[in-house]
Amino acid sequence: MEGFAQNLVNAMLLGGTLALVALGFSIVWGVLNIINLMHGVFVMLGAYVTYSAFTYLGIDPFLSIPFSMLIIFGLGYLLQRYLINLVIRAPLLVTFLLTFGLEMVFVNVALLIWKGDFRSVTTGYSGVGLVLGAVKIPYIRLAGIAISFLLALLLHLFMTYTKTGNAIRSVGMDLDAARLMGVSIAPTYAVTYAIGAALAAAAGSLISMTFPIYPNMVGSWTLRAFVIVVLGGLGSIPAVLLGAFAFALVEVFGGSYLPGLKDAIAFAVLVLVLVVRPSGIAGKAFYK
Repeated sequence: MEGFAQNLVNAMLLGGTLALVALGFSIVWGVLNIINLMHGVFVMLGAYVTYSAFTYLGIDPFLSIPFSMLIIFGLGYLLQRYLINLVIRAPLLVTFLLTFGLEMVFVNVALLIWKGDFRSVTTGYSGVGLVLGAVKIPYIRLAGIAISFLLALLLHLFMTYTKTGNAIRSVGMDLDAARLMGVSIAPTYAVTYAIGAALAAAAGSLISMTFPIYPNMVGSWTLRAFVIVVLGGLGSIPAVLLGAFAFALVEVFGGSYLPGLKDAIAFAVLVLVLVVRPSGIAGKAFYK
């Protein structure tokens, strides 16, 4: 029972980080209708911004999160506005290949700058946690899940109560109707993509404090984001949260009891959900 309780806590803490990784991927997929293979790059760059700020400038990793989000927001905006937007109406395979090519470019640049070795952000409080009986809750992961929920809440408020957020939702629901209502499509797409990049960067900053980081980490986090969005259902923040925690439960318990089959179990559950409920656990809504 002690092992079960610890695994349950670990899954909940991991789910918060996974939700933040998948939120940005979900928004870009839902609004721009592209499978963004650059998403893992934004996670990786966010992690390295925090790592560099901590290592070379001595900035606490939690304090670097807003800067990481701002830098990657700008990068995401420029990439979408002046490159991806040129082929946004092309067949899905074209944007798929474009984002894949961009991923390769950024991974190789990262390898040139930071090399391919494993790195992490280790602070004076990295090993400290809250102990409840036999269960230990690291403070970093506890803060991470709090930040994830805070950013999810801020995203919900932004999408619901701001003019830009409503424009993003309208473009995702009906592009032609949004255009007729005066929504400027290209800037809206760019802002949406940039928001997704910023959320991925925040997740990367949190990941750098709890997982090893390296340039080739991009594929595994993009794949996790894709699976979570499909698992939970495309189109709403609660769906992403539900998919993230479901995936985390499967990954943690599968890795604990059948470590060699951890990934196979996670994807078997995904296939099962898609067979029983193709729209995902929560079904499809639209960003609320």
